[in-house]
Amino acid sequence: MLPTPLWFTLTGFGGVAVTIPVALAIAAWLAAGMRLRAAVEWLAALALAGALTIATKIAFLGWGVGIRRIDFTGISGHAVLSTLVFPVMFSVVLINAPIVVRRASFLVGLGFGLAIGASRVVVRAHSISEIVAGCALGALFACVFVSRLEARPAPSEPTPHPILVSLSLVALIGALHGVHVPTQRWVTSIALDLSGHERPFIRARWHRDGRATSRLVDDLTAIHARGPTS
Repeated sequence: MLPTPLWFTLTGFGGVAVTIPVALAIAAWLAAGMRLRAAVEWLAALALAGALTIATKIAFLGWGVGIRRIDFTGISGHAVLSTLVFPVMFSVVLINAPIVVRRASFLVGLGFGLAIGASRVVVRAHSISEIVAGCALGALFACVFVSRLEARPAPSEPTPHPILVSLSLVALIGALHGVHVPTQRWVTSIALDLSGHERPFIRARWHRDGRATSRLVDDLTAIHARGPTS
């Protein structure tokens, strides 16, 4: 196990302050390499994965929609973005490398994303079910995108050198790591506006209310089983 400060450092790589700019840079490099259709598909995949994640968060914060049995209150955004962006990033950097190198680089990126997802459990930001859902969604989108990217013929025009691409992405990640973006506050505000509630649902109260409801159902069932007493 890593020391706690290192887990917090690791989890910082999965925030939107890092992953979204890197994702946009990936789109830019794809476009620069004459892969315009791939760039559009990449942005569409990113938008769809983000929309699904935000929808589950809004559903819980605004209406308390979740799965108590597995402690699921919404897909982890860090897990989705990490397992989507970093495997694709490695694949784009080494897009012209032999297939064995491309597969290995994809797995390295996926492993890094999974480690970031695990860090969210360690720092107690998410439950295991929320991380599993996020990693599965991100990895699925990454696999589909990379398979489609590799299936297309390489452009005839010269493509950006992989060293230039990798250095720019590393510099971007290093510059943005540690920057905080209040996404949770924004999503909460949207959830409250849509639901009309004054306060968002929170995990502790949600579980407490669930236990109270469960006891009430058990009591009513017991009363019904005894039948009338008069």
